[in-house]
Amino acid sequence: MLVKLLRRYLRPYKLALLGLLLFQIAQACLNLYLPNLQAEIIDKGVAVGDEKAIYRIGWIMIIIALVQGACNVAAVMISSFLSTKIGFLARKDFFYSVEGLSKKETDKYSVDSLITRSTNDVQQVQSATFQAFLFVLQAPVMFIGGLVMAVEQNGPLTWSLALVLPVIMVVVTLIFRKMGPLFRKLQKIFDSLNSVIREQITGVRVIRAFTREGTEEKRFGKVNKDTYDLLVPIGFWMGSMGPILWFITSIADVAIMWFGGKLIEAGHMPIGALQAFIQYLMIVLMGFMMAAMMSVRLPRASVSSGRLLQVIDDKSSLTCPQNPYKPEKVKGEIEFKDVSFSYPSSDKHEAVEHISFKANVGETTAFIGATGSGKSTILSLAQRIYDPDEGEVLLDGHNLKEFDPSYLSTLFAPVFQTAKLFTGTIRSNMLFGKEDATDEEIWKALEIAQAKDFVEGFGEGLDYKVSEGGTNFSGGQKQRLCIARAILRGAHVYTFDDAFSALDMATDKKLREALDPVIKSSSMLLVAQRFSSIMTAEKIIVLERGRIVGEGNHEYLMENCETYEQIVASQSGTIQE
Repeated sequence: MLVKLLRRYLRPYKLALLGLLLFQIAQACLNLYLPNLQAEIIDKGVAVGDEKAIYRIGWIMIIIALVQGACNVAAVMISSFLSTKIGFLARKDFFYSVEGLSKKETDKYSVDSLITRSTNDVQQVQSATFQAFLFVLQAPVMFIGGLVMAVEQNGPLTWSLALVLPVIMVVVTLIFRKMGPLFRKLQKIFDSLNSVIREQITGVRVIRAFTREGTEEKRFGKVNKDTYDLLVPIGFWMGSMGPILWFITSIADVAIMWFGGKLIEAGHMPIGALQAFIQYLMIVLMGFMMAAMMSVRLPRASVSSGRLLQVIDDKSSLTCPQNPYKPEKVKGEIEFKDVSFSYPSSDKHEAVEHISFKANVGETTAFIGATGSGKSTILSLAQRIYDPDEGEVLLDGHNLKEFDPSYLSTLFAPVFQTAKLFTGTIRSNMLFGKEDATDEEIWKALEIAQAKDFVEGFGEGLDYKVSEGGTNFSGGQKQRLCIARAILRGAHVYTFDDAFSALDMATDKKLREALDPVIKSSSMLLVAQRFSSIMTAEKIIVLERGRIVGEGNHEYLMENCETYEQIVASQSGTIQE
């Protein structure tokens, strides 16, 4: 998976990769040449007392060291650029992919998993590729070149490598087999940890209100302990590789010095050659150890790459037709024809069954029913957030699948069940509805939504700061701001999903009266829990367990729909009490 991701993002940077390859090869070759010069200083300079040879070779070594340092700096800079660019591009594609996926696809991933993938997984890929660019390219040159140069210094001593390398390979293989499964579990554990932390931070007021701090501490403690229990063996195996490999290398070094000393004593090998041979042996082992260390890092990066590509390569089920229908004029008439739908995770239990109705332009079509009766689902289907399993959803007589999804979304002005505001100002939040809206238009929308008074009460007006999620506003204020944002859009279809639930009766009535002129040339789909919010609607659809059990205006339903009559009676009784 990591290779697939690198191929995707490194194609435009072939020249940088070539430069990196040249600098790495140059650095490795110069590193291989230095022990040979050290041997010459010892054998041709120090041993015979030739001071000129010492200075001459010494200056050459200094120049080589400077060039080697420059190559190293250049390689680090290119590696840093390429790995950072990979992280930037992967994060960008990930974000755009999530933005383009339909609700059906995003439901497969939890919010916490998506956050972990876009942060921790990207960081793992970026870190691993940076090290890979620095080490993996050098490792083969150092290993092969060091082996050749070691043989040149003394062939018989190279038998030591035949003993050392298999031992190192066995150690690396065992550690690799232990760490691979642990890394796969680790990313899932991070998803769970982020999920618990996010829930506890966003729900801190609920936790305190119900004095559940102790329970939540235990829940967090469990997932935190699971993370700890997984990180301890990972840290152990990662930490143990270096000492084990260095221990094996040190034993080999001592053995070579002992056998080399015997050869020098017998006159079969000069002192400088032994020094150079030991250096080349260390270079060979360093090259091998680099590859071994990367073999530990790369599996985790590969897992992270797979998690990123899973989202990046995911495609929205809401596809655009080859020749999308784009009408010259849109009226905004919505019609459901025998529509049935079930959520992917509901084991085929249908959320709505055989729904048929028509929402006319200039009218309010309201939906009421018990929780889980399918009210919000109908609004989602009307906006093509989901596609129905059976039947058709039509806009002005044309199936929603005939439209470009991007164009279709511009025809709707939604107010969702959960009021959502974004960090910024009131003005920046209003501009979500209409990017080029003037302050006058914004104030007009706020006035219709019964939000003008409290916004004027802020000294900054439209420049009043909105905190994350709009936590510095009450529930009713957030709802009215979201309604104003929808009004500002001036769409052909308004979809209000329980948008008046946080409003008092008086504000609710004023808002509905102010909305009447707005929807004269549009249609409105309105979900409500209170019958008082929909009494004046031209058409009220009563839902029960995903089916329509009543349809008509308030007076008709009071006489002909028992379910609606019970809803009104229960709510009226509550009011009287």
